[in-house]
Amino acid sequence: MALLQTSLIWIVYAVLIAILLAVASVFIYVYQTPRDRSPSVTLTCIIAITSLLATVLLLPVDVALVSSTTSSRLGQRKDWATQDTVDNITFSLTIIYYLLYSLDALLCLLVIPFTYFWYEEYDEVASETGEQSVGQRLWGAVKYTLSFVAIVVILFLVGFFVPISKDKKGLDLDYFKRLLTENHGERALTFALGLLMTLGIFLYVLYTSVGLALFPISLIKTAPSISSPTLRASTAQQLEANQERQRQLQGRCGGNPELLSSKDRRELDTLGREERTLIRRQRLAEEAQGEGRSWFMRAWFKIEAVFRPFKLLGGLLLLLVAFITWVSMLLTTIDKAKNSICKHQCGYILGHINIFNPVNWTLVQSAKVFPVDYAIFTVLVLLLFSSSVVGIAAVGIRFLWIRIFQIRKGHTSPQALLMATVMLILMILALNYSISMVVAPQYATFGPQTFCDRAPTMPFGQPDCSDDKNLIKPCSELAKNPAAQRVCTPSVASTFLNRVTFNFPFFGAVFFWSQFVFLGVYLIVFITSLFRSPKLDERQLDEDAEEAEEEGLLANTGRRFNATWQDITGRPDRST
Repeated sequence: MALLQTSLIWIVYAVLIAILLAVASVFIYVYQTPRDRSPSVTLTCIIAITSLLATVLLLPVDVALVSSTTSSRLGQRKDWATQDTVDNITFSLTIIYYLLYSLDALLCLLVIPFTYFWYEEYDEVASETGEQSVGQRLWGAVKYTLSFVAIVVILFLVGFFVPISKDKKGLDLDYFKRLLTENHGERALTFALGLLMTLGIFLYVLYTSVGLALFPISLIKTAPSISSPTLRASTAQQLEANQERQRQLQGRCGGNPELLSSKDRRELDTLGREERTLIRRQRLAEEAQGEGRSWFMRAWFKIEAVFRPFKLLGGLLLLLVAFITWVSMLLTTIDKAKNSICKHQCGYILGHINIFNPVNWTLVQSAKVFPVDYAIFTVLVLLLFSSSVVGIAAVGIRFLWIRIFQIRKGHTSPQALLMATVMLILMILALNYSISMVVAPQYATFGPQTFCDRAPTMPFGQPDCSDDKNLIKPCSELAKNPAAQRVCTPSVASTFLNRVTFNFPFFGAVFFWSQFVFLGVYLIVFITSLFRSPKLDERQLDEDAEEAEEEGLLANTGRRFNATWQDITGRPDRST
């Protein structure tokens, strides 16, 4: 029975990894520009996104495996769950976590920078004439990547020798003693992960909070008032009339606008600007139909059109989920601020839940019937991941106030895609902490595990609470009952994350206080987006900005289900 249950848990995880691979592939193909694709960039980004999502979504597997060793109904360990069996489960999970975290760090610090410089070193003209060989291109990429190799070496050396904080007054519990790291290799990885999570938390606060506020609202507001075929047909008519009027005015003056009256010259200038807008609108309509693109993109646009009527309902549901998540984060941060056992000295670790948390309660209750909790947790992670993507697309990749790259569907360059992937890796590492320690701390640590708060009737035996269910208590880090320490097994993920904040309290303090900033930014953006529509900055009249404004105007003028049907069939409305 134990082997069957464990196998089922891992099979569900393997199926989810395959789904994640498909999700990452669709995401990359939808966002990258079709005119400038690079196989190395595409493959690297797909592997990186799959790896980081697999890291976060290993948590429900972790919780399910350690929870399978106990009976939450009786508060006892199951007969087959000997200490050696439990140790083997946690050891195998630890190895997998180390592999995934190390892979994420290597992708972020080495593989993606190398791929970036490999792409930048490509010279099409020199390659075609034979002046650039593969070896020259490889050396150019390696040369620039060496600086990142140096960063990795320095990072692990600092983590290897940096002293850990051992001043933990009043903490004599075995659970917290186990968090102290003595192994230098483990300390180096813990420090490196903490530093990467610290970098990611700033991006998480800036981008994910903005995206979480905008993503549901964007789904609600993005049903167009006019279909792409109808828009294209009407635009062609307007463009033809515009050009005919320009030919009439130019015919009057023989091609010399100076001979026209001031009124006619103003009209000619207005017609010229209108012509450029109509040409851009026509191109947008063609792109919305998938013309000139691969079969995959054309199919994607058709699927989008089919599911467009459900966007409103989906947006409302996601808005509700996002709000409940925000409330859960707020309640836990308040709980940590008031009831953390040692405040900043141990990174605001919370011994047990003191304030009701709706997301945490839902996950703990659903964890009793695997894989219900897995489905809920996956939806939550994908919501926050999608919010991060929406946040990057809305804010852009910037250095201070200067926009370096813009992330848009079908218009993202390979360089922008690689930089966005690095940002997503860092944000998901921060998200891993936020979900595990803030959104659902009890679920992420012990899941539905319980213990019998009664002394055993026999030496070395298990206490029996079958006659009094009130004595069955949920597991927590502060449970002093020896039975709790013998029965309750914390998840490997929570142990690792608590080890980061416990050994290096500075990281824990940054993680904790940044949650308040996240909540504040979300609230400001959400309220602003409800009462104020985004406007185009008149100082930035470049073509990309005008196209973005055009897309926004087309998407927010109203909703018609008839437009959806026309987009699916590809035929315009003849009545307009």
